[in-house]
This record gives sequence, structure tokens and C-alpha cells, in this order.
Amino acid sequence: MNIAYWIVAGLLALFYFCAGTLKVIRSRDHLRPMMAWVDRMPLPALRALGAVEILGAAGLILPPLTGTAPWPAPAAAVGFVLLQTGAIAVHLTGEDRGITLNVGLTATAAVTVWLATRP
Repeated sequence: MNIAYWIVAGLLALFYFCAGTLKVIRSRDHLRPMMAWVDRMPLPALRALGAVEILGAAGLILPPLTGTAPWPAPAAAVGFVLLQTGAIAVHLTGEDRGITLNVGLTATAAVTVWLATRP
């Protein structure tokens, strides 16, 4: 289970670290081709979302890597499940109906929760 956790959590953390970094440093014009919903969100909220994604990625990796507290990794994974649930709602209420990636990320985060809580 430990190897499975590192593979799944590592890929999830890599995705969210990259996506969060883009949201923090790029302009709306650069994000729009990848994320059609960016115009419906205030820029400070978009930046905050990116920061949350970066912190969540760190929460998946750093606590298990350092052997500190056991709860941040599953908490970060649950946070990503909730984040993607909200993302699906945002996509479905707008013109962008493509939620395949969001459903996949929700499932991956749910698997990460399960793997993080296994002995």
C-alpha cells in the first residue's frame, strides 16, 4: 500500500502543484485557453485557489515524507475531493460542460484518501 500511495499521491500532488502555480503566476489571458471559467471568478479568488492547490500538494507529500503528523495527508486528499466537487458544479453551471478531468481527479483524490488511511 505504501508504494501505491506514493504513486497516486505523487501524481496528484504534481498535477495540483503545476495547476496551482499556473493560477498564482499567470494572467487571465494565459489561463483562458486552458480554463474557460477564469472570467467568472475574481482574480484574488483565483490566486487563492492556486495557493490552496499548492498547499494541498505539499500536504499530500511532506507529512508522510518527513514522518510527522499522520493526519495532513488524508485531510489534503479530502480537501481535493471537495475542491473537485465544487469545480464540477462551476463547470456545470457555466458554458463549459467538460467535467471528465474533474471526475477523474475526484476519483484519484478519493483513492488517495483510502490509501492514506490504510495501515
